[in-house]
Amino acid sequence: MNKSDLVELVADRKGCSVAAAKGMVDEVFSCMTDALVAGGRIEIRGFGSFALKEYEAYVGRNPRTGVNTVVSAKKSPVFKVGAELKNRIMAVPQ
Repeated sequence: MNKSDLVELVADRKGCSVAAAKGMVDEVFSCMTDALVAGGRIEIRGFGSFALKEYEAYVGRNPRTGVNTVVSAKKSPVFKVGAELKNRIMAVPQ
């Protein structure tokens, strides 16, 4: 499912226009992004949690040339699935 599929699904389930559903989906993603940018954590019970993981700078090596290079520190968003979602996925027959 991509974003436009999600927008259409919300519009169908809530009986609203696609434009209104797009506004809702965009607002949710915007709020989530703002929370992560501010260094916060997002926890949605039964679904999972989003947080930032910070990686320190380190000296890496280019495997092709063998030259050492400094890799700068970075932050990356991570998602941890919640128990309820994990159980629902595991219950689906394959």
